[in-house]
Amino acid sequence: RTRLRRGGSSIGVDSGGAARRDMRLSWVLTVLSICLSALATATGAEGKRKLQIGVKKRVDHCPIKSRKGDVLHMHYTGKLEDGTEFDSSLPQNQPFVFSLGTGQVIKGWDQGLLGMCEGEKRKLVIPSELGYGERGAPPKIPGGATLVFEVELLKIERRSEL
Repeated sequence: RTRLRRGGSSIGVDSGGAARRDMRLSWVLTVLSICLSALATATGAEGKRKLQIGVKKRVDHCPIKSRKGDVLHMHYTGKLEDGTEFDSSLPQNQPFVFSLGTGQVIKGWDQGLLGMCEGEKRKLVIPSELGYGERGAPPKIPGGATLVFEVELLKIERRSEL
């Protein structure tokens, strides 16, 4: 801002201050837009969270990997995000057996257990959309709950191809 004197009084003349302020605002809005766009991409186009798959134990020798239609024998422990355990196959030492990719289990399992090896362990963080949704599975799983599973693939039974 430049001050000009005329007859003992000063008059304020803007020497680009408003233009600089507008450029800064434009820059901030652009950065904010980019950040929001990245956040929307990370959470999915509809704002949904995505399935997270973490390998806890790898297997060196893996002759076959799980695929749709395989019968899997799994040990698992299921928890809510706050750590509250809602189910586990471990106390009874009774593996859970099901056919992968056929809708016998929640979508997060059908997707998160593909490509696993016998002996492999994974951690699945499953958003409610791929779990029990807004209805939940009362009384242990509330509606909208994100589920956290520790899973171990014990055995793959491959269906003979027709």
